[in-house]
Amino acid sequence: MKAGHRCLLFHCILLSVTFLCHGKDVFFNDNSNLILPGSYNVPWMAGIEDFRILSSITIPGSHDSMALYGGPEAKCQALSLRDQLRAGIRFLDLKVFGLGDTLYVMHGVMFQRSTLKDVLATVRTFLSEFRSEAVLIRVQPESFEKSTVNQMVQSLIGNDQHVWVNSGMPNMGQVRGKIVFLQKSTFTLGIPLIDTGRKGSNEVSDVKNKDNRIIKQLNQATIACGGDNVVLTYTSGTGFGTFWGMFLTPKGVAEKVDPWLNQYLRQFYPNQPRPCFGVIAMDFPGFDLIQTVINLNWW
Repeated sequence: MKAGHRCLLFHCILLSVTFLCHGKDVFFNDNSNLILPGSYNVPWMAGIEDFRILSSITIPGSHDSMALYGGPEAKCQALSLRDQLRAGIRFLDLKVFGLGDTLYVMHGVMFQRSTLKDVLATVRTFLSEFRSEAVLIRVQPESFEKSTVNQMVQSLIGNDQHVWVNSGMPNMGQVRGKIVFLQKSTFTLGIPLIDTGRKGSNEVSDVKNKDNRIIKQLNQATIACGGDNVVLTYTSGTGFGTFWGMFLTPKGVAEKVDPWLNQYLRQFYPNQPRPCFGVIAMDFPGFDLIQTVINLNWW
């Protein structure tokens, strides 16, 4: 290899590491090592006006946020919870199983080596450092006695003034530095949640059909944004359980969906104001995709 070519290759690698040489890896990420640009501002919510209600903000989230273990069919994320938060994720999706007096974080039958208490401790540490931020949490009970999960969560948080469990829609100023719970179905603490997905929305046998389904869901989200509910769209999917997509893992779906989603969302950048999409929960989101979602908030 000629010296000039070696130099060019070196610079391309260097630029890739600093997120300036854009490729699919910055929209889709399966690397557990987070490298943030030196100029990156972690507390992006500081730029959201206090008067804006939470349901009018477009928020990047992770689907099955703690699903880091269990093999290809179970794994949905690459980054640790701490790194997800530092990269800009502000919505967490948690499935919990209550056993004794402990809420274990699960993905299907796979224990994700964490409890809800552990998750809340990590989020509290993050919010103590970045007090302008808020972190939304959806808890989905997987226990046999799902109604007891509410009581266990309430016992876990006690009277903590930095946790929002009211059903009323707050503005950004009211929830800075706080954990915000979202309620749906058997979990009844926090702000009501609308999920744009339907039964089977996460089943993928053809990725193109998944893209079209996401477009319909995001259109629904735009209509529902700014109301009395937080609206949520999952872009995640798996072919597990289908015939034609049986080899499509969550990672395999995300590897194709994430770059497409980035391109789809960026078409709205010329809009003034830009549309609101509520919470967009993703599998294996890359740093630049997370930033694309965040930047929809700047008019």
